[in-house]
Amino acid sequence: MYDYRYEPHRVVFMIDNKSFFASCEALELGLNPMKAVLAVVSHQPDSKYGSGLIMAASPLAKAKYGLTNVMRVRDLPTKKDAPDLLLVDPHMNLYIKRSMQVLDIFREYAADEDIHAYSIDESMIDMTKSWHLFGDDPYLVARKIQCEIRDKLGLYTTCGIGENPLLAKLAMDISAKHRHSMIDYWHYIDVPDTIWRITDMEEVWGIGKRTAHHLRRLHINNMYELAHTDPAILKKEFGVIGEQLFAMSWGVDRSIISEKFFPKMKNYGNSQILTKDYTNQRELEIVLREIGEQVAARIRAHKLQTQCVSLYVGFSQYKPTGDRTGFNVQRKIPPTNDNDLLVQEILALFRKNWRGETVRALGVSCSRLIPDTCQQLTFFMQPSTQIKKRKIDETIDQIRRKYGFKSLVKASSLMEGATAIRRSSLVGGHNGGNAYE
Repeated sequence: MYDYRYEPHRVVFMIDNKSFFASCEALELGLNPMKAVLAVVSHQPDSKYGSGLIMAASPLAKAKYGLTNVMRVRDLPTKKDAPDLLLVDPHMNLYIKRSMQVLDIFREYAADEDIHAYSIDESMIDMTKSWHLFGDDPYLVARKIQCEIRDKLGLYTTCGIGENPLLAKLAMDISAKHRHSMIDYWHYIDVPDTIWRITDMEEVWGIGKRTAHHLRRLHINNMYELAHTDPAILKKEFGVIGEQLFAMSWGVDRSIISEKFFPKMKNYGNSQILTKDYTNQRELEIVLREIGEQVAARIRAHKLQTQCVSLYVGFSQYKPTGDRTGFNVQRKIPPTNDNDLLVQEILALFRKNWRGETVRALGVSCSRLIPDTCQQLTFFMQPSTQIKKRKIDETIDQIRRKYGFKSLVKASSLMEGATAIRRSSLVGGHNGGNAYE
């Protein structure tokens, strides 16, 4: 058995707002989130309604009609088969407001540095220093927080408690949601009865389908077998991730929430799920140009240059062509944050790897970032022309920052008549978010 005497023994809460988006919408309609049969549907104005996505569904809608998040609207049961199913539009400002209100409640129980917002609907709270101020047992304190959120906001929450963030997260994901109290507490001593009982490794936080498939190829089919595998084998197969997998199988996590991690290198990227399937190369390249310009604008805003560009292309699952589901490629490039140079590299990657498949998703990211302390000039263009072009890009950035990314459309993209007019609609509803964050 692993010796846990030297591991951190803390009291960490992992709290999840149950079916958050759907619950917010149900409450706005005056419905009980646990009794409403409701789904939040996102679709682009210029696209077919059936191509929209289910962003969230209430617990009863999931149980009654088998709804899952990110399924297509076309796959929903008909009105005849589901007469009580409500479909509502998303209201992101509402979700952000409710999320901030939940965080305000957490601040009543712990200091800001002990709270980590893992996502819009999940947060970790290190209660080690403060839980005893609010009750005689961490379980009762978690119940008190649940009741306060429900009474003030109407939202229901699930809480996992653990001696480290990993145990708290697993307790919430694996067991708390199935308990009437929606609370569970996992200790190191319980690892053989908790983590080792997990047979579906994809349920475990941090283990995706590809990792689980790789583990099964090594004849590791559950968490017990993972915990009793030679760590050297895991490191050989997965590198440092293998060591993390082994530690996870024993419930070991030495991270402290108050000790924030700031990565030395950050990637900047943007991606888009298209409103419909596309096979036209010209149209796809128009979208890639716009995404590339958005990424270039972001790294310019942070006074950086990229030395590596990556391209992701995802194929439509409804029109499969061949064995590939998509491709993800990258290449090293001379340092740049120039719109045209970056787009040229992106299009070159696309043309080299795309074989005419039906495309539904596109993404671009830049890594290996360095400070933009000097301008990289090319021999194929006069220096004065390059400097002037850079100033133009910076001026365009300022205009787009003030009036929105699509307030200016580059002439180099506006070719081939009608296709060009539809340029912005190809990236259906994609206003570029804040391209300068």
